[in-house]
Amino acid sequence: MSSNETICAVLRVVEEIIKLKRHKKSKKKKIWVKDWIKRRNNLGASNTLLKELAVEDPRNYFNFLRINESMFNILLGKVKDQISKQDTAMREALTPRIKLEIALRFLATGDSYTSLQYLYRVSKSAISEFMPDVFDAIFAGLKEFIQVPKTKNDWDSIVHGFNLSWNFPNCFGAIDGKHIIIECPANSGSNFYNYKGSFSIVLLALVDHSYNFTCIDVGAYGSASDGGIFSKCTLKKAIEENQLNLPDEAVMLGDEAFPLTKYLMKPYPRRNILTKKQKIYNYRHCRARRIVENGFGILSSRFRVFRRPLRLLPSNVVKLVKAACSLHNWIRKSGLNQTIEIIQDIEDLENGILIPGQWRKEPQSTGVINIAATSQRNYLNEAKDKRDSLADYFMGEGAVTWQDRMIE
Repeated sequence: MSSNETICAVLRVVEEIIKLKRHKKSKKKKIWVKDWIKRRNNLGASNTLLKELAVEDPRNYFNFLRINESMFNILLGKVKDQISKQDTAMREALTPRIKLEIALRFLATGDSYTSLQYLYRVSKSAISEFMPDVFDAIFAGLKEFIQVPKTKNDWDSIVHGFNLSWNFPNCFGAIDGKHIIIECPANSGSNFYNYKGSFSIVLLALVDHSYNFTCIDVGAYGSASDGGIFSKCTLKKAIEENQLNLPDEAVMLGDEAFPLTKYLMKPYPRRNILTKKQKIYNYRHCRARRIVENGFGILSSRFRVFRRPLRLLPSNVVKLVKAACSLHNWIRKSGLNQTIEIIQDIEDLENGILIPGQWRKEPQSTGVINIAATSQRNYLNEAKDKRDSLADYFMGEGAVTWQDRMIE
């Protein structure tokens, strides 16, 4: 046998060995569920730790999920039909209870899916698959708590609340916007790249006198100019097309990031030398508008998923934000949450100081940042006149005894 024939024979033998190995591998039985995951019902957090906390330590049960046990059961009743799956011959479906527990724990902490996998003994691929559905179900189940007011009476109630609690007349809400920081989405170009050098989607929110979100607009690209974000939002369109049944001449309150219009007031520019009247207006304006700062602060303090950039698809971030905002409103409006409440700012009017709320004392979030001030300067005279008339009101009939102390 020649050397060439010997080489060819050896190569044929090698090929046969490789084929045999591949055949053996293909015949190996695939493992559908790892053994340690199969012990979920006996050893996972849902049937061990959470049950212990519910009985022995309700305060830490609340800290774990950010709602108490009775609220969890009510919420489960609202979402279970939407997130239930049928068992199959291959495996037992995850229960709605464990799906909701994992989603709430993720909102409460922002823990990675890998960490949740070990805690609950549910694979991270399964968590990734069901999490968006749970967010959708929460938003749908709690939608009645975050609907835009529909009638003039509904708006009048908010206007009355601002006048009674914050001494600002004819105000139907305070508006603010935040960049929700995300990790760079694949193949997104510069769409989500914002002025801070990170990637984000934008949440615009209108908040009532009791820290509730009355209107949210979420999903705008972080790269959009901040003046442009408001100009394209659904709230602006609804107001200008008279779709909301707002009280006559009512206004909402914004900061420097928003344009001055006949329905949106902002402070006098601080770059100018302000008169006493203008300083008092700015104090009264900012005092009432602080409600929206507290609203966002309470949201990110309660749901610490917002404390760091989100590692989710932008479409799933939108679902998460909607779910978190609806939970925020439900917790505040239901009155069922008696375990712990997150404290907002408190004013010491006697001494002219602001006592920071609990949320302000926590480390600064890297997952939520402010939108930038708009560069718009050419405001309508009608809008300027309305702000001036409010300033006159605060110097006369609408004056409060402590306002001079607060601008000193």
